[in-house]
Amino acid sequence: MGFSFANDVATPLLDQVFVPDDLKSMDHETLCRLAQELRGETLRVVSETGGHLGSSLGVIELTVAIHASFSAPRDTIIWDVSHQCYPHKILTGRRDRMRSLRKKNGLSGFTRRGESPFDPFGAAHSSTSISAGLGFATARDLKGEDGHVVCIIGDGAMSAGMAFEAMNNAGASGRPLIIILNDNDMSISASTGALNRHLSDVRRKAGTNVGNVFENFGFDYRGPVDGHDLDVLIPLLAELRDEKDGPILLHVVTRKGAGYAPAEAAEDKYHGVNPFDVTTGKQNKAEAKAPSYTRVFADALIAEAETDDRIVAITAAMAAGTGIDRFGAAFPDRTFDVGIAEQHAVTFAAGLAAAGMKPFCAIYSTFLQRAYDQIVHDVALQQLPVRFAIDRAGLVGADGPTHAGAFDILYLANLPGFTVMAASDEAELVHMVATAAAHDHGPIAFRYPRGEGTGVPLPIRGDILPIGRGRIIEQGGQIALLSFGTRLADCLKARRLLALEGISVTVADARFAKPLDTALLAELVDNHSMLVTIEEGATGGFGALVLHHLANRGMLDGRCAVRTLTLPDTFIAQASSEDMYEEAKLTARHIAAAARNGLTVARPNADIRRSARTGQQELPTRLHRAEDR
Repeated sequence: MGFSFANDVATPLLDQVFVPDDLKSMDHETLCRLAQELRGETLRVVSETGGHLGSSLGVIELTVAIHASFSAPRDTIIWDVSHQCYPHKILTGRRDRMRSLRKKNGLSGFTRRGESPFDPFGAAHSSTSISAGLGFATARDLKGEDGHVVCIIGDGAMSAGMAFEAMNNAGASGRPLIIILNDNDMSISASTGALNRHLSDVRRKAGTNVGNVFENFGFDYRGPVDGHDLDVLIPLLAELRDEKDGPILLHVVTRKGAGYAPAEAAEDKYHGVNPFDVTTGKQNKAEAKAPSYTRVFADALIAEAETDDRIVAITAAMAAGTGIDRFGAAFPDRTFDVGIAEQHAVTFAAGLAAAGMKPFCAIYSTFLQRAYDQIVHDVALQQLPVRFAIDRAGLVGADGPTHAGAFDILYLANLPGFTVMAASDEAELVHMVATAAAHDHGPIAFRYPRGEGTGVPLPIRGDILPIGRGRIIEQGGQIALLSFGTRLADCLKARRLLALEGISVTVADARFAKPLDTALLAELVDNHSMLVTIEEGATGGFGALVLHHLANRGMLDGRCAVRTLTLPDTFIAQASSEDMYEEAKLTARHIAAAARNGLTVARPNADIRRSARTGQQELPTRLHRAEDR
């Protein structure tokens, strides 16, 4: 497939497309040329913005065929996960805004209902399209309306239990519904599991009378067909469009990254990329100043596993994203990628723990939400020592609110017997991996953010932390900043800002949300006029636990003012991580302001004690508590 890489290349056909209905007047040959222009446009946009490239390149022809055959938004088109929605966005009136993709005040990298009527259902987590599509189809029939419902789902997303639950319901319902299975033999990593083998077998026996699981679910199965061949796709979709009876599953075979040699040759098919040079495919990556938290976790886990053969690692189709691919290279027999199946991953880990193994279940915070009942029923209730490595804690930048790790503190710390930790830097993460490996008395979790660390020296092996013990980093006298997680660095900056005003500040690292360090809390409340808690999580988390403890012990009764800084009670749209934390008011400047304002209210007539070096940075006094290690 040849096309120009130049940013100013002519796109005469794409220039005529403002809404999908504009494709209806194009003949077959013209649509083929349009697909070429669309592929080039997608490449040029993502080369500037970064984003999910491989999946979008893989559905160029399929997107053209769908919009040429159906009449969105009168017909409902639902993209599962919606990593692959960039061509769809270009064809549905958003081409002029594509260079704002994944940026502050720009287009979302996923489908979003509030962005366009051509996005009937928002997505970013996988395997929801069939359930939602059946909902749309049912509502259509109950209201006596016309219109088609088309769901496009990948083979990776099809491996999730929710997709099978939906197929079970949809197949029995008999309602007209079209499922397009986009089979590219890839999830974010290579697809795994029995379904992947089954689809491979179906592809291999194409044209023969081979039974398949979809027919057994009650779907009229069609395919497999070449998802890059418009000669096949357009007449076939027209035929399916005119079918009136029952659910249909069309199996199309595509190539992730199709039409762009660097993507097709890459192991991950350029699933997610930084801005890159289109000619060479070389991505523009800033040189890292420190290893990523994900890599630090993986290396620390490998170090623990070298001396403990009971340690095993589990991921749900995110081997590279969680660092479990590194662990898998070292210990292939102790590494398990269960596919897009977080519920199964958690209960599988529970079974391993019940059998005496030491499972580390590495899942992004936002994806772990999908397995909450299993965490409660299969892990916490049975007090099984499953270790949860929670990546992408806090705000995550360009992926926006669907991928933000905002809720894990509160949804784990409210469970009896759970231990919940947060690393303040990458060295602390190494210690928390060691602590989790040694912890056999119930479930334990540790959270850490996306991106590179702070550059602190890393221990060769982690120390086992005393459970429920925090540490004082800097000692002051008036305000205590108690951080849970990586806002600790901003707390230290806030301390320096306040020192310039002569305000003396203690900075402490809680380390544990559960169990709380009650001795540390008593020390901070007894010796300061104000306590401020800071966390990268939603309300109801660490700060709420602190308030609950202090209130029940009468420690709020006129003794010390308390403020809690959390993520706001809103979903923060995509932007840079720095802009997102600015909006959340969790930067050093905001922490200092909250402390300053709170101290004024708490002690309006008090003589605020100032350091001997008023107007200068206070000299730090470091306390090394015996419980630190």
